[in-house]
Amino acid sequence: MDFKAIYSVVDDDFEAVNAFINHHLDSNVPLIREVGDYIVQSGGKRLRPLVSILAARASGYTGQQHIDVAAVIEFLHTATLLHDDVVDESNLRRGRPTVNAVWGNAASVLVGDFLISRALQLMVALQHPRLLEIFSQSTNTISEGEVLQLINVRDPNTTEQNYMRVIHHKTAKMFESAAETGAVLGATDGNDHVEAFTRYGRHLGIAFQLIDDVLDYQGDADALGKNVGDDLAEGKPTLPLIYTINNGSAEQARLIRDAIRSGGLEHLQEIVETVRASGGLQYTIDKADEQTHLALDALAQVPDSPYKDALVRLANESLQRTY
Repeated sequence: MDFKAIYSVVDDDFEAVNAFINHHLDSNVPLIREVGDYIVQSGGKRLRPLVSILAARASGYTGQQHIDVAAVIEFLHTATLLHDDVVDESNLRRGRPTVNAVWGNAASVLVGDFLISRALQLMVALQHPRLLEIFSQSTNTISEGEVLQLINVRDPNTTEQNYMRVIHHKTAKMFESAAETGAVLGATDGNDHVEAFTRYGRHLGIAFQLIDDVLDYQGDADALGKNVGDDLAEGKPTLPLIYTINNGSAEQARLIRDAIRSGGLEHLQEIVETVRASGGLQYTIDKADEQTHLALDALAQVPDSPYKDALVRLANESLQRTY
């Protein structure tokens, strides 16, 4: 998956965001600085800040507040990852040991809290009530999504509807907020495409998570930067598994139900073959494709520009990605 051409459209903006993040990760507390440096060096695609920058520019925004907004989004997203890794007991992310694996759960949770509080400081400094409203609502929704996912863990009776609700809250909401906040910055009385960008971000985020679900069963650990089968090991009923339970044979359904209840990877290869044979992986890819088309449809009313073209390419590239 090659994002270089997409990033190149907003190269200067993205460099400014990275510099802003580095500056505001600083703290008088040595552990926060140490963990902050580790997080920055761990990289990541930073797709959510990218979406926000592109949405702002595609909306005609010419100021500088989009840099702050993109950084807030990345701080909030990183905080959720730090907390997620503790809840999921993960030890690998982006090809490196997780913060909790290196410094322990307490440090991971507390530095995550620091990132949320730093994001709050930056939100207030923007002095933009509409942006503050979007950020506050999205963080609440994401927290609800985390709890919804926790409720579903090891529950083989999770429905597709409930699962889609989880991924909208937990994953898609941050993409949605990224696009919405960027568009709000560029909105004027005669040029307001905020709803279009919001829908784009929502559907892009859902598609992104659905492809993640597929990659958990057919991805490459080195390319993914995490262990293949992590979701299964944690007993998470993702869409390929839910489809197999509902549409596979009785024996296939029994295997998947048992795997969700017990977690672990003892039967990973058998489960991968079962999910593929039942059509679960293809069904999930098809659903991701539907969401990608909905994202692209949302952009139809947005005026043409290199930034809109980059958003279109981002959606298509995300659907085809292998990591």
